[in-house]
Amino acid sequence: MYLVVADKRYQKNIAMAMAQSVPLVLRLIASSVTAATRAGKIIRDIMSRGELGIVEKGKNDLQTEADRSAERCLMASLSQQYPNLTIIGEEGGSSCEVPSDWIVTDCDQHVLLQQCPSEYIDVPSSDVTVWIDPLDGTTEYTQGLLDHVTVLVGISVRGKAVGGVIHQPYYNYKSESADLMGRTLWGLVGLGTGGFQPVAPPTGKLILTTTRSHSNDLVNMALEAFKPDDILRVGGAGHKVLLLMEGKAHAYVFPSKGCKKWDTCAPEAVLTAMGGKLTDIHGGAYEYHKEVEHPNLRGVLATAQGVDHSAFVKKIPQEVRDALS
Repeated sequence: MYLVVADKRYQKNIAMAMAQSVPLVLRLIASSVTAATRAGKIIRDIMSRGELGIVEKGKNDLQTEADRSAERCLMASLSQQYPNLTIIGEEGGSSCEVPSDWIVTDCDQHVLLQQCPSEYIDVPSSDVTVWIDPLDGTTEYTQGLLDHVTVLVGISVRGKAVGGVIHQPYYNYKSESADLMGRTLWGLVGLGTGGFQPVAPPTGKLILTTTRSHSNDLVNMALEAFKPDDILRVGGAGHKVLLLMEGKAHAYVFPSKGCKKWDTCAPEAVLTAMGGKLTDIHGGAYEYHKEVEHPNLRGVLATAQGVDHSAFVKKIPQEVRDALS
């Protein structure tokens, strides 16, 4: 028994030593994959207990015990491994003690084995900002629309979204086997994506996705301008961008100020890594450095791989542009 335990400790020490030789950005993605997966289990466990602890942060803006606990897991796990990093979470952090089994310091070995793009090899921690949304799609979570829920960890370098992890705690949740539930996707601009197989959207028709619970006149005006064949109204920015990645929609159109940097950093990075694009509704890039304002005040427009993003920008009505200039 002692030999088995000692051998496991030796293997873990070797793995940790190997991880330290990997460039920071790639190592951070590998750490985020395992931490986000653990946060997803916490989210499922809280739902199973049925004690959601819902509070209202503002109009149409809920927070649950799952949001708070998942963020504590992510913040503690990443902060312990990367004490000099700037990490910004939606829920603002917590001084509560974090259970030891919530702190994950392992790295995803598949990610560590990837070839890091040359532009990230020598990136210092001072150039990196991490954006965390511990539970994207909180309203839908409380309503039982579990496939809308994601855990988002976005990584920016010098203000640009370059890396992202998207965990779906309830992926395949209608399956009879709990072992098949959940999946974790990741992407690094210049390297590619992992954890899923990108799919191009269908030809011959136009499918848009947009907000389920935060619609307004500007959103409706923009959608009507595209004359789509179908509109998928779903919750969570992460879920909407996933629809683009899986070929279920061509574009995500949201000309409103509702999204924030922790909603879009990870999805933008993964989408860009697979050939898509996410900008404001004018086609301008968002910045994600640590001092940037948190709201995305110029709305969100994202397009799937193979879709002409500039053509979608041009179709946004001038009245909508002016309202979000």
